[in-house]
Amino acid sequence: MNKVILSKLSIEELESYIVSLGEKKFRAGQIFSWIWAKNAKSFDSMTDIKKESRELLKQNCQILDCTIKKRQISSDGTIKYLIEFQDGLCAETVLMRFDNRSNLSMCVSCQVGCKMGCKFCATGKNGFKRNLLAHEIVSQILLCQMDTGLKITNVVFMGQGEPLDNFDNIKKAIYLINKNLQISIRRMTLSTCGIVPKINELALCELKPTLAVSLHAPNHDIRKQIMPIENKYDIESLKKALKNYNEKTKDRITIEYILIGNLNDTKDCAMELIEFLKDLKCNINLIPYNSVDNSAFKKPAKKNLMLFKYILEASGKKVTIRLERGADIDAACGQLAGKVNN
Repeated sequence: MNKVILSKLSIEELESYIVSLGEKKFRAGQIFSWIWAKNAKSFDSMTDIKKESRELLKQNCQILDCTIKKRQISSDGTIKYLIEFQDGLCAETVLMRFDNRSNLSMCVSCQVGCKMGCKFCATGKNGFKRNLLAHEIVSQILLCQMDTGLKITNVVFMGQGEPLDNFDNIKKAIYLINKNLQISIRRMTLSTCGIVPKINELALCELKPTLAVSLHAPNHDIRKQIMPIENKYDIESLKKALKNYNEKTKDRITIEYILIGNLNDTKDCAMELIEFLKDLKCNINLIPYNSVDNSAFKKPAKKNLMLFKYILEASGKKVTIRLERGADIDAACGQLAGKVNN
């Protein structure tokens, strides 16, 4: 018998289902709270539900339809989970903790693999398998909360896959995270490599997370060397979409720029980037390249990184250097590969 997955149900659907089992309607509210607010790992932990009802739930239901296949803990406290879904496919998700902050950030995946093929990223090297469904995206957060007993406060769609290539499921996942997990839309960030039509569509959505754009180059020629998406939606069409996003939402965009040694980390690149971004309302997040298997790319020299930051700041933009988290367990930016055996 296929068991009903309770985390997939809305409160209304859960009420109807619980009544169909012969239980009182109010029981659904108790179960819903245990799943979404109290991190219940099992039906036995739902202590305000009578034993007979819990046994009935065990016979007919599951809380989730995915499991933690592997857990790795970094020396900096970052935790990387390998999540196995019902069909046996796996994706990785990362819990990031920062010593001086109360925030707990979850970096979730939206696809098994990726179609985009960015040269500096490990995710696409094994090809694309499938989109994750909305409840599978949200389940990554639920599993982490169940495992740690901690409350996630921030969600970044920066794990495996391109969020805007799985647009409908991402929209639904954002809604569920906001409504059921009570995480503010202002505490969600979506990163895209630049699917222009979907950026324009996102600008019209009711719930709009902070938009982060993986730019990684100041011009077409460099960008197409490392990001195949440039051949479909070039940097100028991307800029038009970002200006439209600024105008429609009034929100500031985050520009993500991976610095790769001797490729896009020069003074000339910094000056060209200033010119490209001068009329965009944005902050800039510099990311020193993180090594991945079978890549010829290398980290930028520290002096080049700091000079690049100084030049950008002199233009009046807010610039940060992303803290490297979890590199020792391949959990840093660009390193998620969903390895099952390693």
